[in-house]
Amino acid sequence: MTVRLTTDEDTGVALLTLDRPEKLNAIDADMAQRLGAVWREMRFDDTVRAVVVTGAGGRAFCTGLDRDTAAGVPQPTSPYSIDDPLIAVGPKANDLWKPVIAAVAGMACGGAFYLLGEADFVIADSTAAFFDPHTTYGMVSAFESILMAQRMPFGEATRMALMGTAERMSARRAYEVGLVSEVTEPGGAVAAAVRCAEVVAGYPTEAVQGTVRACWAAREAARTHALAYAPHLISLGNLPADRQSGLFAGRRPGGFRVR
Repeated sequence: MTVRLTTDEDTGVALLTLDRPEKLNAIDADMAQRLGAVWREMRFDDTVRAVVVTGAGGRAFCTGLDRDTAAGVPQPTSPYSIDDPLIAVGPKANDLWKPVIAAVAGMACGGAFYLLGEADFVIADSTAAFFDPHTTYGMVSAFESILMAQRMPFGEATRMALMGTAERMSARRAYEVGLVSEVTEPGGAVAAAVRCAEVVAGYPTEAVQGTVRACWAAREAARTHALAYAPHLISLGNLPADRQSGLFAGRRPGGFRVR
């Protein structure tokens, strides 16, 4: 099972864990399908009133799309469309308006931003590191950058997107720019997120969900318009798959700057 879900019916808090630690919780086809299904199922589960999403193993929250999955997604030949395998992995994409808190330890990069971008807020421990590898490997960072540009200042989101694997944003810096709302000691992010979720889950459900919906309504128009451009930019700007694979295969460990 690539996704684990446990629910405390006394508190109304569900803990959703990405469970591929041997792959740094990279999202393969099974996990993508399972995530979409779990978010949709929670819409109808009244025992769940708040959700914490995290990654197993401690080394990574999520390192984005599994390369094997990427290779297995056929794409239309038209430059005006693209089939994005991660477009429906987040809660808002599945019309879930229950509060979702992300708890991050270790790496969170690339496709992880689909989940972080649709969480209501993010808590990280001091080991967390955020980066976007797309440009390094000849890919356009479109959906990810759009989501991050709504979570932190434009210059910070753009710097992360353009610097690729050369630079990682520390938990401290992520807190300073507003991507993260709280930084804990190592290993403490899930517990801190669960504490927040228990508080929110204890409030009247209708008021909480209405507030979540209102907060997202404030940013939805700009987000919708921006996301409409994403498939075209990816189709036009991505290198051919074989050239991406060559860059990916030639990657070198380390060499990045932490800020």
